[in-house]
Amino acid sequence: MPGHEAIGVVRAIFEWAALGIEVLGAAVIVAGVLRVALVHGTVRYLFRLDEPGAFERYKHQMGRSLLLGLEFLVAGDVVRTVALEPTLNNVSVLGLLVLIRTFLSWSLSVEIEGRWPWQPAGGAAAPSAPPAPLPREALS
Repeated sequence: MPGHEAIGVVRAIFEWAALGIEVLGAAVIVAGVLRVALVHGTVRYLFRLDEPGAFERYKHQMGRSLLLGLEFLVAGDVVRTVALEPTLNNVSVLGLLVLIRTFLSWSLSVEIEGRWPWQPAGGAAAPSAPPAPLPREALS
């Protein structure tokens, strides 16, 4: 029976690890929202609505916290499902959760950056102009 005890210990470690990762994800979201609300000041933001870019800055700071927290929550789900109960039903539920959270992450990313995650930053680079021809004096 020592093998069953070792499996039980490993299972407990993975359960605690998954729970820790999920708690960390929730803590990141809560801390990020509190930081934006308190440090950057929701009240101060409300009084600066006429300032250009105030809403975008506020939204970007809030979105970053949400994105990071979502990543931790997905990681916790993966550890819990793959390491503990890799049944077809659990993997299907995990796939659905990851799909939903990925959609949320992409939506937040589009809101924050104004582009899809696979698009290059700053838009497509314009092709450079061909070099100017050398003057005739330089060719001789």
